[in-house]
Amino acid sequence: MGEDGAVTSAPQRPDGQTPTPRLIATDLDGTLLRDDKSVSPRTVAALAAAEAAGIVVFFVTGRPARWMDVVSDHVHGHGLAICANGAAVVDLHAGREFVQVRALPRATALTVVETLRGAAPGTSFAVETTAGINYEPLYPPFFQDPGAQVATAEKLLSVEADDTSAPVLKLLAHHGELTPDEFLALARSAAGHHASITRSSPTALLEISELGVSKASTLALCCAERGISPSEVVAFGDMPNDVEMLSWAGTSYAMGNAHPDVIAAASGRTVANNEDGVAVIIERMLAGLGGPQQL
Repeated sequence: MGEDGAVTSAPQRPDGQTPTPRLIATDLDGTLLRDDKSVSPRTVAALAAAEAAGIVVFFVTGRPARWMDVVSDHVHGHGLAICANGAAVVDLHAGREFVQVRALPRATALTVVETLRGAAPGTSFAVETTAGINYEPLYPPFFQDPGAQVATAEKLLSVEADDTSAPVLKLLAHHGELTPDEFLALARSAAGHHASITRSSPTALLEISELGVSKASTLALCCAERGISPSEVVAFGDMPNDVEMLSWAGTSYAMGNAHPDVIAAASGRTVANNEDGVAVIIERMLAGLGGPQQL
């Protein structure tokens, strides 16, 4: 499909026009970013145009704050971003300072670890805190961090093991044999009453937050502070950790490369991330076309 290919329409007003939103909420990996993790010039221009038109832009991602340099130059005005699937709000204009933290209690994380060890033997864990990431010896070295502690999750989650007692943002769980969706379904069945469990990786890697913490719930808080209703929000995403946000927003778009659950949750669909799908929608919206029609 070409970069200006057909996109499905979003809900409209009775007069046939979709109102210009007050806030755009967009995921990063697989959504705003291309597969090489770059922000295309077209997307940079579209984000700047939206901000110039008075539309607030929020990056809403599973990434930790320390991985936000890729978009820190493209946050205007408020400077805030929602990270770690809603567990943190950070100020990218102030050196990724934490503005709000919705921590996962260590006792809860330990309960989840015990539960998943029993339900899915072979699971390995990592612990993401406000101070960085620590992981178990068998946890795959997705991203080497020379400052990380390597120990069992039980030790990593004990207060005594962390001199700073840094708040836990999320627990990561990896399985080497289950498929990603199998692992997600199993984990939610076994431990979903203890914590919020989702995924954004193409591998069997789960992201576990405090119960009730999600991109949607933290975005809702940020919008409430600004007097913005869900109907005034347009959201973009591609993976299961975006489902709640896309369901909450008044208008939402699944990327052309999105997971089936995301397509089902969104009110519309745009082209893939490598085709600048977010920029396509913003450009047409700002051009006064409203929600894109079937073209």
